[in-house]
Amino acid sequence: MSAGGGGERRISFGEGRYATPVWSPRGDYIAFTKITGGSFGIGVMRTDGGGERMLASGFLVEGPTWAPNGRVLMFFRQQPNSGGRAGSVTLHQIDITGRFERQVPTPTDASDPAWSPLIPQ
Repeated sequence: MSAGGGGERRISFGEGRYATPVWSPRGDYIAFTKITGGSFGIGVMRTDGGGERMLASGFLVEGPTWAPNGRVLMFFRQQPNSGGRAGSVTLHQIDITGRFERQVPTPTDASDPAWSPLIPQ
């Protein structure tokens, strides 16, 4: 859609459902959560819908948020417990290539991350 709020059009046509779209601070990508066949994933695509890439997937992986530099995402990952139900929740960072993922240490379970904006100095 335009910056003024009109002219919306669909850009995601892959299998599954797309949710939680988030524009990168640089305006070159949209991050999203994708749900396919009971599996969740974090992906990115160009603003025209092309170049879709899945970066992370798992039992419950969602809630992408962009770093101020527009090249790293944070999201949360929930692992199943021994009974196959929702277990502990952890925060993770991944670069937009999908090659470098790391868990962000937190004192307890954590979800729904949000980056603070850069403050000009």
